[in-house]
Amino acid sequence: MNSPLKTDPNFHEAGRRFFRDFSPGDEFYEHLIDAHNGLSDEQSEALNARLILLLANHIGDLRVLREALQAARQTD
Repeated sequence: MNSPLKTDPNFHEAGRRFFRDFSPGDEFYEHLIDAHNGLSDEQSEALNARLILLLANHIGDLRVLREALQAARQTD
């Protein structure tokens, strides 16, 4: 049976320990911002689209992807 969509922080790196639970997420966010530095709005949107497609392909499980789309569409 497949596990449900993970919405709690789940960032990690194999073989590496972090001082705080949120540190790997902060590190990812820093890399994401760096990837956008110097890009136009159009280039940033294209980067985001490519990243979404790459990660969706990596996940591969359509049930998880449908859940993620629904979760992302919800507003608080």
